[in-house]
Amino acid sequence: MMVDIRKLSFINEMAKVGTNGVADNMSKLTGEDARMEVTKTNFIDVEDIKSQLDAGKRVGVRVRLLDPPHGHILVLFPEESAKKITAIMLRDVVDDMSSVSGKMARSAVEEMGNMMASGFIDGWADVLGRGIDIAAPQLVYAPAGEVVVRTAGLGGDDLALFFDSNLSVPSYQLEAEIYALPDLEEFVEMVNGIEVQTT
Repeated sequence: MMVDIRKLSFINEMAKVGTNGVADNMSKLTGEDARMEVTKTNFIDVEDIKSQLDAGKRVGVRVRLLDPPHGHILVLFPEESAKKITAIMLRDVVDDMSSVSGKMARSAVEEMGNMMASGFIDGWADVLGRGIDIAAPQLVYAPAGEVVVRTAGLGGDDLALFFDSNLSVPSYQLEAEIYALPDLEEFVEMVNGIEVQTT
C-alpha cells in the first residue's frame, strides 16, 4: 500500500481542510475567532499510538463514516475543556451550572463533538467531491491512548493516519484533539486517484 509521494502534501491539506471546518463551526457557536492548527500528520503503528499520548482521561465522541473512506473520526476533550463546553452549550438554557445533571453534560459534549466531527467530515467531502454520511456519534470516556487504540482496532488496520491538532478559542481556553482513522486502503486509493494540480 503506497502513497504517491506527490500526494503527501495533499494528505496534509486534507488535515487542514478538515480542521478549518471544525474551527468555522466553533466560531459560529462561540461568536469568537476559533483556530485549529494541525501540528503533525503521519502514518503510525497502532501499537505505538499510546506512547504518543498523555495518560489523562478524555471525554468525546467517536463517529463512524458510512461512506468511503470509511473508518472513524475521534473528537476528544480533556476533562477541564469538557466542563467548559457544557457551559457554552447550555448557557442559554441554564442559569446555574451546578444544577446541570450528568446526563445533560454528556449530551452537551456529545452535541459539540458531533458538530466538530461534522465540520471536519464536510471539509473532506468537499475536497474529495463526494458526500460522506456518518453514523450517530458514540460518547467515549477513557484515557486518550485507550480510546484511540480501541478505535483504530475497529478498522483492523495495523497503521493509522494520525494527526495532532490543537483547537483554541481565546476566551474559553478550550482544548480539543481530533484523530482521523480512515480505512487506509480506501483512503490511499482515493488520495492516489486525485489529480495533482501543477502550476
